[in-house]
Amino acid sequence: MASAEAQARRPQLQIRGAQSSSSILVNSCQRGNPMLPHIKGVAWEYADIVPDYQVGLSSGVLFLSLKYHRLHPEYIYTRIQNLAHMYTLRVLLILCDVSDHQPAIRELTKAAVIHRLVIMVAWSAEEGARYLETYKAFEQKPPDLIRARVGEDPMSILQSVLTQVRGINKADVLTLATRYHSFYDMVRQTPEQLLVLPGMGDRKARSLAQAFREPFRADGAKNEQKPAEASWEDALPDHFESLPEEEQLRIAMQLSMESS
Repeated sequence: MASAEAQARRPQLQIRGAQSSSSILVNSCQRGNPMLPHIKGVAWEYADIVPDYQVGLSSGVLFLSLKYHRLHPEYIYTRIQNLAHMYTLRVLLILCDVSDHQPAIRELTKAAVIHRLVIMVAWSAEEGARYLETYKAFEQKPPDLIRARVGEDPMSILQSVLTQVRGINKADVLTLATRYHSFYDMVRQTPEQLLVLPGMGDRKARSLAQAFREPFRADGAKNEQKPAEASWEDALPDHFESLPEEEQLRIAMQLSMESS
């Protein structure tokens, strides 16, 4: 009963008519914060929120000055406790305004790991404001800007596919591409045959051979009966060997994406 009452009293996310706001929402306790005059790239407004700043519907930011932390070390832990389990992205924005900052940042890093917080350290109020602006500006952006881009040439596609295998790097892919005339020849090799290649140790050879022979999908229940020896050859089309190498790599890339 006591735990149920405590849960009922837990602070809830309260935003007065601003759930779809395009502004950074600012807790009124942040009045006078030196970062506020430097937030110019996006609008901001005061709102009834639990964190110090809300930069997205699921993104909350707690602000802490290390100078203030020295005087009131318990403050940030109370704020974290009040934040509870709110927000998917939980940021602790630290303003480093003291010279001997290493011990405090070390302490706060441990607290952040325990409470699922992302630490951002700003060395000036201007830098802290830029972080808030960036979080808000990219609120609805897809991850394409930071996602690795794969070239459309056969070698880039081959590298993208094979480097997904644990231990295989781009140098290994170049060795494989030089040794074998086609992707079809490559996937037919046994671990013993792969082992003779330069830089291909036992672990890499076995990992690569295993990846070639594992099923691409794991659909259905775990107890569903599946072929004992599923391999790449079973998944490839009958005319695969006669296809141009670029088409072979395109098919391999597609199968790899389907299996992820």
